[in-house]
Amino acid sequence: MSGNVDEEAKVTHTGPKGVINDWRRFKLESMDQESLPPQKRELLRQMSSPHRPKDDGRGGLNRKMSVQEYELIKEDDEKCMKKYRKQCMQEMHERLSFGPKFEGVYELDSGEAFLEVIEKEHRLTVVVVHIYKEGIKGCDALNSCLDCLATEYTSVKFCKIDAGVTGAGERFTDDVLPTMLVYKAGELLGNFLATNQHFNEEFFATDVEAFLNGYGLLPEKDLVVGGEEEEAAVDVEAVE
Repeated sequence: MSGNVDEEAKVTHTGPKGVINDWRRFKLESMDQESLPPQKRELLRQMSSPHRPKDDGRGGLNRKMSVQEYELIKEDDEKCMKKYRKQCMQEMHERLSFGPKFEGVYELDSGEAFLEVIEKEHRLTVVVVHIYKEGIKGCDALNSCLDCLATEYTSVKFCKIDAGVTGAGERFTDDVLPTMLVYKAGELLGNFLATNQHFNEEFFATDVEAFLNGYGLLPEKDLVVGGEEEEAAVDVEAVE
């Protein structure tokens, strides 16, 4: 089968040998090439090269790993391996969720920004908007709760907007704040006025999470990578 070598080199492989080949290439790209001794730099280049060596009948990427290569891979690999695992998990999440990921709670500064996030966000993305006002009971607490939930549900876009800049201040009066609106594909799925009335005097992120889950508005929690969670490991010793 013929094809462009550069294009083939970018393909993510599957199976044990494919994982090792991708790891070799990732390691080469991640390391500071200028700081390496020439011999080590050349060895890394050979490890990741998709070309067939003239003195070897086996393909560069499909050959067995030599003892020298294995010793090189073992050397100072912990940080690089964690970075590689995290990247693999990120790619897997994007393939499975078919949607973008978000970080933190987004502050919307105008009614136009409010409409844009509702109408133009990815069709599979759940958008949670908190309409608040400084000094209104429950608003600060709900903002803090959403900050926590945003770290656990990165496929959900959490937003907040001051009622005064929505362009519809007459609708969001103090007595209906904090208001929490939930959208998906431009459709309003949840409209919760004076949200704090659904909770105790003091409430936490777990309370808000349970409340939204009670209406089926949150997706599955994200798989956490790192820490004490089980990671998808690349066992080079198991690959011949």
